[in-house]
Amino acid sequence: MIVLLPPSETKRAGGDGPPLRLDSLSSPALTPLRETLVDELVGLAADPPACRKALGLSAAQDAEIERNAGLRRAPTMPAINRYTGVLYDALDVESLRGAAAARARARLAVGSALFGLLRADDLVPAYRLSASAKLPGRPGLSTRWRPLLEPVLAELAESELVVDLRSGSYAALGRVPGAVRVQVLAEHPDGHRTVVSHFNKAHKGHLARALVSSRAEPNDTAAVAAVARRAGMRVERHGAELTVVVPA
Repeated sequence: MIVLLPPSETKRAGGDGPPLRLDSLSSPALTPLRETLVDELVGLAADPPACRKALGLSAAQDAEIERNAGLRRAPTMPAINRYTGVLYDALDVESLRGAAAARARARLAVGSALFGLLRADDLVPAYRLSASAKLPGRPGLSTRWRPLLEPVLAELAESELVVDLRSGSYAALGRVPGAVRVQVLAEHPDGHRTVVSHFNKAHKGHLARALVSSRAEPNDTAAVAAVARRAGMRVERHGAELTVVVPA
């Protein structure tokens, strides 16, 4: 089983790994576009106003531009430790020990606008590029990634059940055939349900932690639901889709 996470805009600084080596990352079929995007981000960083516009940044966020300028020389750390924020706080992978930690590193992957697909231990620097970014004079990132990324994801899905926790913009970079999709809905006292916005990420993080901590090897949607229920989550199954239901 692979649990495919969205990235986060916030990332830990620093690291003790060597500078970025794109040829050492998993999924080498993605290397050509990774190379191109890194070059484009480094070049764009030399023009702060254009970079702010392309990446949706304010002048107060110019440190993000400096990160991109140093992409090829910055220190790296494992991808699963690089990302921060609500989902990753709930996942709390660094608190896992022993066999659970090993399962987490084997099962976790991250969808990335810069790297396409990362496995947990791929070494990456801090960077700024979201799936909705508009790089000057270039097609949208989904248009550029889909032809390369979808075959890689399809091959992955042939051998592993994929639980896709990515948000819509990252899922658009490359669809996963047969993936288990997850939505989070809040149930109100009168029974009606609404989409959970901010805390959607926290609930997906809790689900990811349950899935990577479990000794079970789910091979279908029902088995994923069973792991979630054992972790105390209320879930409903509709074909290949799971709904996590939480109190409003």
